[in-house]
Amino acid sequence: MQSQKTLRITLLPLLLPFWIGTIDTAHAITPHVKTDHELAITHSGRVHTIRYVVFLPPNYASSSRKWPLILFLHGAGERGDNLQRVSKHGPPKIVGSGKMDLPFIVVAPQCPKGSWWSDREQLNDLSRLVSDLEKNYRIDNRRIYLTGLSMGGYGTWYLAAYDPDRFAAIAPICGGGSQRDAGRIKDIPTWVFHGARDNVVPIPKSDEMVKALRAAGGKPKYTIYPQAGHDSWTATYENPDLYQWFLKHQRPGN
Repeated sequence: MQSQKTLRITLLPLLLPFWIGTIDTAHAITPHVKTDHELAITHSGRVHTIRYVVFLPPNYASSSRKWPLILFLHGAGERGDNLQRVSKHGPPKIVGSGKMDLPFIVVAPQCPKGSWWSDREQLNDLSRLVSDLEKNYRIDNRRIYLTGLSMGGYGTWYLAAYDPDRFAAIAPICGGGSQRDAGRIKDIPTWVFHGARDNVVPIPKSDEMVKALRAAGGKPKYTIYPQAGHDSWTATYENPDLYQWFLKHQRPGN
């Protein structure tokens, strides 16, 4: 395990394009509009369904602008066939409750029971899902962001490597990935989070990925919470700096 030296989050204002909007935490916020969806996908000769929740900003319908997208991958405890579970943590919880005004479309798919986000079939489904979302919503394809916790942290690492030209930035939380993928994702802005006392996904899992990225020429940010156990996501997702950091990054394109 690396030393307990912590990279603390600094609350610095960022100058962003005026159309992005601001992240408001000081006033009562209108929750995002939530809808449940299914997408039928044909894979290896069979048809199956991925279920997901979409949270649209309150003024989505009244505007013609394109919006950044956050794809959120939940942890193992939220797998199954109950879409209510995907809003238990992370950006879905925040925008669904009106805790923060986040200028993003937020999408949270649900992993089937017994499967893992890092499974090849799930990676294919997630990539297909994002392509479908781009067709059906006003999404700025330069500003598609990926994040997840625990099993979803693993999923974040693996999906970024599976589809490296898709994401403008990623934020894996208390997960792990394949060090062999470092070269594929070294150019994706990455902010890694982990609790030093995590006894579910040990912190060396993140240490190894950060080290591999740096060896490949990447420049990941790495925040360690010295007193946190497995729950390193609550502090992360409740910090406006994460969303401001996402918005700093965009991919070239139309």
